[in-house]
Order: sequence, then C-alpha cells, then structure tokens
Amino acid sequence: MTDPLSYFAGKLAHETDASDVYAAQRTGADFALVDVRSDDAWAQGHPVGAIHMPYREIAQRAAKEIPLTTPVVVYCWSPGCNAGAKGAVEFARLGYAVKEMIGGYEYWVREGLPTENAQGALPRVFDPQVMYVRR
Repeated sequence: MTDPLSYFAGKLAHETDASDVYAAQRTGADFALVDVRSDDAWAQGHPVGAIHMPYREIAQRAAKEIPLTTPVVVYCWSPGCNAGAKGAVEFARLGYAVKEMIGGYEYWVREGLPTENAQGALPRVFDPQVMYVRR
C-alpha cells in the first residue's frame, strides 16, 4: 500500500490548480503559464498572462522562448483533456521544472479568473458550483 503522505506530496509536486496559479500571478511569482491547446482554442480565450505553445511545438520552441530556469505551468481545456499532461512531458524531457494546472482552462473560467482573447478582456463569470460567491 502506498503511503498517503508520499502519494499526496508527490501529487502536489507535479500539479497545481487555477486559484493557486492566479494567486502566484498576483504575487509576481516567476513562472510561465503555458496554454498547450490548439490555435482555435487559444483564439476563443485564455488566462491573462498565458503563453500559447501547442504541445506538439514545445520541443522546437521552448528553449527559444522560455529560459530553462523558469518554472512552467501547463494547461489544456479541462479535466477531460490530456494535452496538459502531454505538454508537461515535453517540458520535462527538456529539463524544465513543470506542473500541470488541473481543471485546465475550463476551471479557470468557472472560477471567474481573468481571461482575454485577441480583442481584449472577456467577461468574468463566477460559477457557484465550483466556488462560493458572496452575495
């Protein structure tokens, strides 16, 4: 049987969530938030401050665009998408410290965190199913 402390500590070493990523952004933490989705998905919207690098392009682009010393957080669309894990594998192969943002863009949006597209900021909508909103 796996030791629960080792299991959960290991999980947290490789995963983060939208609210922790947003909190890190607000404190000015040094990391790159990387959207590994398709061009069409990126164009629909993405977290403010994210970099677009589809997972199939990471091997060719990462070293040119993100210093190896910069920690990376990757995400894809939702918990039902494994592109984030594919992107994390690519960054790890290159030697980056990398985490996957669980919940992906879907939970970023559902928590009402800032999003944008090429036209600018998108409306913030808070989903009461994923977070408590004071009324």
